[in-house]
Amino acid sequence: MTKKQTKADINFEQELWKAANELRGAVAENQYKDYILPLIFLKHVSERYQGRKDELVEAFKDESSDYYTTDSEEQNYILEDPDEYLSKNTYIIPKEATWQFLQDNAEQDNIKVLVDDAFDVLDDTLAQYRPDLKGILPRIFVKSQLTPKQVAGLINLLANPKLSEKENPGSDILGRVYEYYIGKFAIAEGSGAGQFFTPSSIVRLMVEMIEPYQGKIFDNACGSGGMFVQSLKFLQAHGGDKKNISIYGQERYDGTLRLCKMNLALRDLSFDVKLGDSLLQDKFPDLKADYILVNPPFNVSQWHPEDLPENDPRLFGPKEEFTTDGNANFMWMQTFWNHLSDRGTAAVVMANGAMTSNNKGEKNVRQFMVDNGMVDCIVRLPDKLFLTTGIPACIFILSKNRDGKDGEHRERLNEVLFIDMSKLGRMESRKLRVFDEADLQKATDTYHAWRNVNTNQDVTLSTSSRAQSRDAGSQYNNKPLPKNVTSSDSRGTSELYREANETTASQPYKNIDGFCYSATIDDIAKQDYKLTPGIYVGTEAVEDDGIPFEDKMENLKAQLQEQFAKGNELQQQILENFEKL
Repeated sequence: MTKKQTKADINFEQELWKAANELRGAVAENQYKDYILPLIFLKHVSERYQGRKDELVEAFKDESSDYYTTDSEEQNYILEDPDEYLSKNTYIIPKEATWQFLQDNAEQDNIKVLVDDAFDVLDDTLAQYRPDLKGILPRIFVKSQLTPKQVAGLINLLANPKLSEKENPGSDILGRVYEYYIGKFAIAEGSGAGQFFTPSSIVRLMVEMIEPYQGKIFDNACGSGGMFVQSLKFLQAHGGDKKNISIYGQERYDGTLRLCKMNLALRDLSFDVKLGDSLLQDKFPDLKADYILVNPPFNVSQWHPEDLPENDPRLFGPKEEFTTDGNANFMWMQTFWNHLSDRGTAAVVMANGAMTSNNKGEKNVRQFMVDNGMVDCIVRLPDKLFLTTGIPACIFILSKNRDGKDGEHRERLNEVLFIDMSKLGRMESRKLRVFDEADLQKATDTYHAWRNVNTNQDVTLSTSSRAQSRDAGSQYNNKPLPKNVTSSDSRGTSELYREANETTASQPYKNIDGFCYSATIDDIAKQDYKLTPGIYVGTEAVEDDGIPFEDKMENLKAQLQEQFAKGNELQQQILENFEKL
């Protein structure tokens, strides 16, 4: 089978760098994205409107179409009917708010006014149908120091097909552009390491491992909304219905929250995302989510745990023993656990230091989580998956369905699965590593086999049959779920998953040296509650070539002596050449 390669997260750096140069000197580096992303959003919404309009015009000419008509009045009536566009997740956009209008007028002296006016018109248009989107497009061009020439240059650069949703359907362009500017100008941005858009390699791994088919999905450090976007893609790839998922999110920065709303609006998702500091201002205190997918800021210090109430329901114990001002990593963990439903699962990107930290406030939480059966799986990630931070990362999977009573997963309260992916992935560029399909499949199959219900004590591990059943154009691994799947289906998602994926080859789950190991709580306690996978998975076994060690040594010795002799000959020859000079 030909190995399918994962598309890199960034492939238009040159165009984005040119766009940044148009802003240089007039806009602070940490604000580049605030000018570029709203324009891209307007472009995408406008492209959708024009695309739907073109479809209708073509349908008027097709005699086999229900829209076929030569009556100009009827055609105009259809073209101006909002429902014809809403049914395709788009809206009728007034001419002055279209991308074509901005392109046509880019060289006008009042282009800054035209852009801000276009934002106002589009904002009002969207708010008619989605009141929660009001305010996502602020007037920022007129009051900026940008010249009309710079704005015109920016519009012309963003007209590049690489930045077109029409030319790149399904790409998270907004999120990828956001990551580029955050990474390129991280120092000016002033954000702590880890507060970044999460690359699709990591998000896909998390989504495929915990399988968010239906229910409430929560990300209380939601950034640009990439976790939600990838969850939707996963659902659609399995024949699911987005009406069966509910999206909740919280984000600390207003500009980033606006971007998240743009991302979700483009996909016609119903959502509730709020502004606030999730650690100190939990905007969803009563929410219990079925799935949490989150990449919180790593290693945040001085986050003021003293401001937490003594009886904060998220804390596992006394505040002075289960928090530390030096690092918020495990306050995040307690927050996620508190927001899980009775059968919920969370996938959390975390700095590697969280697996071993001996700080009292952190280790106490980690030990409590292990002893109380909260940790399901730990995945070590390779380096260079993030363009924006060099901090080594891992994934914690926390779960409340470890008792085996849901009929979908086996009882595993006394076990934790460790997976070491540090040697997987390929370098897409000098700075960026991505996972291929085989890498994602290896990790997700291992976790599902270890976790899922089966009739034997060994857990079935799917092999290449899942890859073979993959649709050629799909990013995801499995055949669609049955069409009768609904949020009220009495069968569990794992049962549906098994029904939808009839494998032709399987083998029992086994610990694999250097890759995976199922450890007991006692095993972990003996390691002082350190959760680094390398401690447990050991070193990958080297294949024996059958040559006795003594013979290998004799051969190596002979080769070395031969090389020494050649070296002496070359040295003598060089000296003789010098004598001749």
